[in-house]
Amino acid sequence: MDEKSINQILGSRLKTCRLKKHLTQAQLAEKVNLSINFIGMVERGERNTKFSNVYKLAHALDCNLEDFFKGL
Repeated sequence: MDEKSINQILGSRLKTCRLKKHLTQAQLAEKVNLSINFIGMVERGERNTKFSNVYKLAHALDCNLEDFFKGL
């Protein structure tokens, strides 16, 4: 699996988790101290991000890290 595909899957899972928590991108960005643009780019699979950011996002959404990486 190539990097672009991985980024798209991760982004889709992030968005799904965010929507389940009824949060906007702006609300999530504020919780994790990242920009709204960054959140959007990650959700669209346009941006690769550090594991530490994935950890912060999962923690802020109260999602299991396994949910983001299952099947990759």
